[in-house]
Amino acid sequence: MAHPSAPSPSSFEDAVADVAQVVFRDDLAVRQISAPTGLAPNAIALAGDIRPESEHGESLYGTGRFLLLHDPTEPDPWGGPWRVVCFAQAPLDADIGIDPLVADVAWSWLVDALRAHDAPHHSASGTATKTLSKGFGGLAEEGDGAQIELRASWSPDGRFSAHVEAWAELLGMLAGLPPGSENIDSIRTKGTRRG
Repeated sequence: MAHPSAPSPSSFEDAVADVAQVVFRDDLAVRQISAPTGLAPNAIALAGDIRPESEHGESLYGTGRFLLLHDPTEPDPWGGPWRVVCFAQAPLDADIGIDPLVADVAWSWLVDALRAHDAPHHSASGTATKTLSKGFGGLAEEGDGAQIELRASWSPDGRFSAHVEAWAELLGMLAGLPPGSENIDSIRTKGTRRG
């Protein structure tokens, strides 16, 4: 776990090396993917899937993306040369999905995960969206469904590995798998993917 007073890597190559040293929980499959172009001169992107059911990373528990962007011109909204952009999505039981505080809880889990991993940051922003769905016709048998989706960005301070660890913890929490639950069933029933 990084310490908040640890200096940020000075180069993008150092940042990539810092991110690469993160060890993930056994039931989170993380791989490096191609970063979107046009967001920053340098970027690294990770994809994560909780308990994937295929070698292609498909998961009924949850999925996410983590981007670390570097722009030495220090864009004003960033307040520095680095920016994290993350995405996390997980199915919910329908009765949890109707809770009016679900989105607030998802955001608080991100804030708590950043704090727990000593990942200082500033200029945070984001959205938490819950979606309710009902199947009809050929999908009627699937019944009601719900999903939570969190999109967030912030400017990291300190070691980037701590921010990756916080994102990984968020994925587990949204999937109903808190820290230390690698060999335990989800505290929620497994949802179905609707898309």
